[in-house]
Amino acid sequence: MVTLDQLLDTQRLDRITAEARQIQFGRVLLTVLASIFYGIGWITARGFGVLWLALTWSAVAVKVGWQEGRRKSAPKRT
Repeated sequence: MVTLDQLLDTQRLDRITAEARQIQFGRVLLTVLASIFYGIGWITARGFGVLWLALTWSAVAVKVGWQEGRRKSAPKRT
């Protein structure tokens, strides 16, 4: 069982306070902002990748369909 004295250990609290004071607000804010832009860029790149795949697949499907349609409907000469 943990006592209140152990939880309020001044050495531990002093160490936490010292480390918390080393954190720079501006740097944290810039890191959060950069990560937001990174995430937006990553999602956009993934979206365009999927869109590109869908467009190229559709174009090839049209091409193959066109070739199949021309081959079957061409009149045979005898």
